[in-house]
Amino acid sequence: MLQFFSKYKFFGIVLLVLSVVIIFSIYQVLVPKKTLKIYQPSDVNASLVDSTLQYKKKYHSIGDFSLINQNGETITQEYYKDKIYIADFFFTTCVTICPVMTDHMVQIQKELKDKQDILLLSHTVTPEIDTVAQLKRYAVKKGVDDSKWNLVTGDKKQIYDLARKSYLAAKDVPYNEYDLVHTENFVLVDKKRRIRGFYDGTKPETIEQLLEDIKILEKEE
Repeated sequence: MLQFFSKYKFFGIVLLVLSVVIIFSIYQVLVPKKTLKIYQPSDVNASLVDSTLQYKKKYHSIGDFSLINQNGETITQEYYKDKIYIADFFFTTCVTICPVMTDHMVQIQKELKDKQDILLLSHTVTPEIDTVAQLKRYAVKKGVDDSKWNLVTGDKKQIYDLARKSYLAAKDVPYNEYDLVHTENFVLVDKKRRIRGFYDGTKPETIEQLLEDIKILEKEE
């Protein structure tokens, strides 16, 4: 009997390995991979979407831009080409939601410090106050990694159009020079400049969800 088992031991091991491989393959086929939704303007609360885009159901992406970061460098969409990134809107003199949001961005920066293809982008909504020098002081104070995170200023209308027409992150109201975008939204953008998620930047639990969603998105890309 022992001689019989010894003779067929190799075949038994091979059969076991093949069985495991087959079961795993079937599992992979039957269990769908997690993917993130691709958001279109029609998926978002109409109050957050420019009226010209409210019924758009496909092909939405972040528009081109040209802004200046905390180091006086021009930052365009090319800087984020083939990158995943998280965008938000803030201002350095804000004493309500912005400090909490910035602290959460710092947390995200720390969690993703070794991920070279994942970046951060924060737009000031008071560019008349948040000059390059002011953004630099704020960046140093908060521990911003210049290679990872751009704080940008520039033309106010361009920034507000980005918030409303590209990122779908702020209430759609007619633009005027006294306008103030004040939104808690963090927006997750993929390598094709598509919106893949919205997160309340003031809540720790949604930051954890954002980090988990980034892992899913990385597997998609």
